[in-house]
Amino acid sequence: MQTTFTEEQLKNPGTARANEILRACVHCGFCTATCPTYQVLGDELDSPRGRIYLIKDMLENERVPDEKTVKHIDRCLSCLACMTTCPSGVHYMHLVDHARDYIEKHYDRPWHDKALRWVLARILPYPARFRIALLLAKIGKPFAPLIPDARLRAMLAMAPKHIPPVSRNDDPQSFAPKAEKKMRVALMTGCAQKALNTDINDATIRLLTRLGAEVVVAEGAGCCGALTHHMGKTGESHATAAKNIRAWAREMDGEGLDAIVINTSGCGTTVKDYGHMFRAEPLAQDAARVSAIAMDVSEVLVKLMQPEHVTLSPNMARMALAGTDAVRPVPAGDGPLTVAYHAACSLQHGQQIKTYPKDLLKTAGFTVVEPADSHLCCGSAGTYNLMQPEISAKLKERKIRTLEARNPDVIAAGNIGCMMQIGSGTEVPIVHTVELLDWATGGPVPPALMRPETRAPDVPILR
Repeated sequence: MQTTFTEEQLKNPGTARANEILRACVHCGFCTATCPTYQVLGDELDSPRGRIYLIKDMLENERVPDEKTVKHIDRCLSCLACMTTCPSGVHYMHLVDHARDYIEKHYDRPWHDKALRWVLARILPYPARFRIALLLAKIGKPFAPLIPDARLRAMLAMAPKHIPPVSRNDDPQSFAPKAEKKMRVALMTGCAQKALNTDINDATIRLLTRLGAEVVVAEGAGCCGALTHHMGKTGESHATAAKNIRAWAREMDGEGLDAIVINTSGCGTTVKDYGHMFRAEPLAQDAARVSAIAMDVSEVLVKLMQPEHVTLSPNMARMALAGTDAVRPVPAGDGPLTVAYHAACSLQHGQQIKTYPKDLLKTAGFTVVEPADSHLCCGSAGTYNLMQPEISAKLKERKIRTLEARNPDVIAAGNIGCMMQIGSGTEVPIVHTVELLDWATGGPVPPALMRPETRAPDVPILR
């Protein structure tokens, strides 16, 4: 694609990067075949190619974004399926992120849009605030039909039936390995996940220490900045990301780290991009160091977990869930549990990790199946399901339909947003991949598979 940016414009690092990306695009349109919003809406401007034209025109002419351009860019999920499909290597993620930053700086949104974005940016990245908001949402749920704004109704619907108690495992500390020490890793405990589902970090710590990793929760680390980053609120996202960079750099310079482990794939995609995000800032060197050792939990587990670590036989797993204690009784019989694996977009497209979670589940003795069109987004996409609820609902319905068509006993995913999105529309229990792997190697049955009244509160968190 030919561009006409001036030398003055190219002095801006974001514009210079956008120019590189735009010049790589050859208009082939392969991206339209795998773009979820194009499939749902059928509008060329709701495809990556269409958005690229809008972004190019906006940036080259340095014009104030108009409502049409903002609408179509807002509708982008940032699922990055287009990047997997693109034969020319167009780095759409960096382009759309820069466009959102530009829109945030130059577009005067309607007051209600501003207010909603302000609320989300001030609540979701802060676990304590988010817990309070979830409690209020539970109280307000019965009044949802009276609320005219679909986005506010989506926020109320987000509240889970059960808000877990705070896990003290998320506090800054170190967990010693239970076997011969093989590595020292920092666990990113996240933000929204700490309010929505504490079982994931607990299972991750148990599993990693059982396999010989010392796990550190670093003082000062918290939200990765992804939620505000994808809203175009660059200042806020960089401020929270900088705290992580400093916290992990201290650990790297102290006792050392072999990896920064991330069990929320949306966060992982962002942390792995810190080097790019901070390339023109004083923290550039430390940001690059952090990005270099950031790993999805599955990347670490393929190095640590071997078949001999598996202690749960396939029949034992089925028997454990075949009784009345299971939240969804599993048919008795022989053979392993069938796990439908949902590939989070941020994992398969953002990080290009496609086989590790499935390989690990198979090693653990589960039968793994995948839904049709597994490359398509479930519609969660960070705050997308709250800001674009109509499109999100259509994508959720399709994803659940294809997952349930495989008749699984359980659904596994590697991202809390996907788990909440899919779990809100199906009776099939959904758990994080690490919860099943923890169970298979000696941990407890994942709590999400058991009825609330049968869960044992006195079971030690790190038994």
